[in-house]
Amino acid sequence: MQDRRLYEKILGIEKPWTIERVELKKEEEEIHVYLVHKKGCLWECPECGKECRLYDHQPEREWRHLDTCQYETILHAEVPRSNCREHGALAVKLPWAEPMSHFTALFEAVAIDWLREASQKAVARRMRLTWEEIHGIMERAVKRGLLQRKAEPVTHLGVDEKAFRKGRRYLTIVNDLDRGRVLYVAPDRKQTSLDGFWPTLTGKQRDSIEAVAMDMWKPYVNSTAANLPDGASKIVFDKFHIVGHLGDAVDKVRRGEQKILKKEGDNRLDGTKYDWLRNPVNFKKDDWLEFQKLRKSDLKTARAWALKESAVRLFDHSSEDDAKIHFRRWYFWATHSRLKPMIHVARSLKEHLPNIITYIKHKITNAMSESLNSKIQWVKYTARGFRNQSNFVNAIYFHCGGLDLAPLST
Repeated sequence: MQDRRLYEKILGIEKPWTIERVELKKEEEEIHVYLVHKKGCLWECPECGKECRLYDHQPEREWRHLDTCQYETILHAEVPRSNCREHGALAVKLPWAEPMSHFTALFEAVAIDWLREASQKAVARRMRLTWEEIHGIMERAVKRGLLQRKAEPVTHLGVDEKAFRKGRRYLTIVNDLDRGRVLYVAPDRKQTSLDGFWPTLTGKQRDSIEAVAMDMWKPYVNSTAANLPDGASKIVFDKFHIVGHLGDAVDKVRRGEQKILKKEGDNRLDGTKYDWLRNPVNFKKDDWLEFQKLRKSDLKTARAWALKESAVRLFDHSSEDDAKIHFRRWYFWATHSRLKPMIHVARSLKEHLPNIITYIKHKITNAMSESLNSKIQWVKYTARGFRNQSNFVNAIYFHCGGLDLAPLST
């Protein structure tokens, strides 16, 4: 088989395009493939799809293709422009490459597969590209994926924050909890950060939202209530954040009590920090028996721990009325405990109770958001951090957006 026919087959070149010649540059370790088209053929307008006559050609362009053995393979062609009466002279779509790319679609597809597994720097080095070139491939893939994303119903959302850099610089991230994907990323964690998400949804999508999990951050609450139909009743404060607040209060009690006990020579609380924060089901038998001695003692920390465990049982109820009764009794106990950290957290929970109780109806948490947050942290670590916030956002969409990233022509 002649070299022209060989490359027509492996490149998938079809009429009206043909390969005019193939040149081997052995010293440069390059293969150059020159494409031409038949004369007199009609070309589709890239805007409306109508068949038009040829207007002219753009100067010859080059596209990097997958290597042929150890040789870098480069395609050459003059790009035709269609003469559309409505849209004028426009460069036609090429079967082997995306618009504005200097790489073939198959080359970009391989680069995208590698980028899923390794950092941009590593992929650029292995594919003999600059960082700017590999970043451009990723950027085009994300843009393409977002444009192709379908307006599917989203039943349960999670709103979370992610630190970008030190100094309280954050990103607001909206997740589809059912499909485990990032839907939206915005700078900062203000109300305006989340406000920008809602216009990206269709009316049907907004109506399909049944619940939104979040922590008790007021800007997110205000945005959801203002932009989502009946939004205030659909907010579910994440139970793991609530358990975290309760655990912090227990630890404050422990730290205060430990200082007093150590002055008296009592070291019972030394090394017990994580015992008081651990879920009882995660104790080993021997450790639980040892912990029993502490939790049944007259320690203030033991009372704080009992309050924490009682509060957590709020989420076990099957009806909102039962949960309210449980909280009312727990609140009286907590506010009469003479433990300031527990009193403080009890008052905070009472203030936010309506959207804590909504868990009973919707049974959602931000656990999926935390899982995605861990993946985002991996992306950040693999890249050794991001100096540019927009690059970080782009990487989040690439790895966590659940997007179809492949070039259309593949």
